[in-house]
Amino acid sequence: MTLSEEDYIKAIYHLGKGENNIVSTNEVAEQMNTKPSSVTDMVKKLSDKGVANYRKYKGVCLTEYGQKVALTLVRKHRLWEVFLVEKLNFAWDEVHEVAEQLEHIKSEKLTDSLDKLLGYPQVDPHGDPIPSKNGEFKKAVKKLLNEIPVGTSGTCVGVKDSSAPFLKFLDKNRIALGDTIIVLEKEEFDGSLHIQVKGKDIRISDQIAANLYLKITE
Repeated sequence: MTLSEEDYIKAIYHLGKGENNIVSTNEVAEQMNTKPSSVTDMVKKLSDKGVANYRKYKGVCLTEYGQKVALTLVRKHRLWEVFLVEKLNFAWDEVHEVAEQLEHIKSEKLTDSLDKLLGYPQVDPHGDPIPSKNGEFKKAVKKLLNEIPVGTSGTCVGVKDSSAPFLKFLDKNRIALGDTIIVLEKEEFDGSLHIQVKGKDIRISDQIAANLYLKITE
């Protein structure tokens, strides 16, 4: 696989939410910031290689083999993110672009050694699960903060938006993975929330709340 082909495979995987869902070429084009015609050419190539199934006017999905390729890329990407944060002291908003480059390294031995060095981590710095060598991972039971009723508390376990501006916002407000968040009040007008984190009361917009995943405290 070329680097470009691998990028397309991972994009289709994420757009299909990790399942064998058909996604449109327009969705892939938007994700890859390219023309739909370019996407059509690429998915035809992937189809010829047995990685994807392309149906004209319907879209594309990954084959079983394509799913394995995608999970391998996701595993490498997320392991490198852990390495960059834990071993090289990168901030969690700095690792994505670097990991995008490192995930294309082909050495299986290197990936396995990296996994072992890090102690076989289950999640990356953003709370996303890391697939095992066999492509297996546990799907966390989680809800977005803006879906949680007032008076409920939960543990921050991940982010939906892993862009640098959003992660910097969380750092500025000292919101991190593992923090307990209590929903104190919700504004009916705009959906903004009054929450408590580390004993500090803050107000956040609905947009922020819609990008934070919590595991509800039983």
